[in-house]
Amino acid sequence: MLIDVHHHAIPPAYAAAISGLDPIPGVDYPTWSPEQSLEVMDHNGIAAALLSITSPGVTFVSGDEARRLARQVNEYFASLVAEHPTRFGAFAILPLPDVAAAREELAYAIDELGLDGVGLLTSYGSDYLGTPEFEPLLAEIAERGVVVHVHPTTPPAKDVVNFGLPPSLYDFTFETTRTAVSLLFSGVLDRLPDLRLILSHAGGTLPFLAKRLTYGPTIGSYLEGRPPADLIGSLRRLHYDIAMSATDFALPALTELAGPSNILFGSDYPFMPDWHTTENVEGFQAYQGWTPQEREDIGRHNALKLFPGLAARI
Repeated sequence: MLIDVHHHAIPPAYAAAISGLDPIPGVDYPTWSPEQSLEVMDHNGIAAALLSITSPGVTFVSGDEARRLARQVNEYFASLVAEHPTRFGAFAILPLPDVAAAREELAYAIDELGLDGVGLLTSYGSDYLGTPEFEPLLAEIAERGVVVHVHPTTPPAKDVVNFGLPPSLYDFTFETTRTAVSLLFSGVLDRLPDLRLILSHAGGTLPFLAKRLTYGPTIGSYLEGRPPADLIGSLRRLHYDIAMSATDFALPALTELAGPSNILFGSDYPFMPDWHTTENVEGFQAYQGWTPQEREDIGRHNALKLFPGLAARI
């Protein structure tokens, strides 16, 4: 019975707010209901799913409207978890890039609503998560021991050629890589060793680029002595879900980098349809690079260790 840490929801208030917009350019925006999720979960042996809001979060509104929408979403998540405590958990959404408002909503979502973690995007405006302005928020998250699910968003640079393709087809993987690099080379991961991050989609291109990233001082001597002190070690502290990635192309490199103890199952439903959830489960089950115990840990136990509140409910 799997635990799905990458499972999206579209609460009614959020659906109303994005109505008439093009939230993720070029992406067919799905419909969603809790009943749809439960049906797909039951069909695929998923015991529980941690719900999150995907790109663009609440960045399409600002000020009081962003704070109000984040609060509505988080309260909806809390009510849904209360209604289905053994089936759902949830990552709170925060009204970033307003860090003060985000810290206030973090306290409410965790202390009052009891949500299981926080969902962050890879960037807000042109700022990735390693930007100094975000460090106080990340420090508080780390101090609280709250798990963060990091989800990519549309690249902030508007002049990037996209070949007429949707960003989630391939650019999302690069955005995950960019925000991880910003966290590494800004020193945030060194300064916040207790920060617990889950990177989406097998870490984007990080498994392929991990060794290459260690050559920074070789390529540019000005990087000598700058963080990270142990780049590979920092990447191995992070967690990675396998949404859209349970294939023989991605899993060997991810397993080599992260180790089975830091890999988690994810489906990306409903932005990937129900048949893909089945495909990802089958790929997870068929991969020969794990022992039976490692497969069981990746499918279930690694998540339950990260989310003791969910573990207590199920």
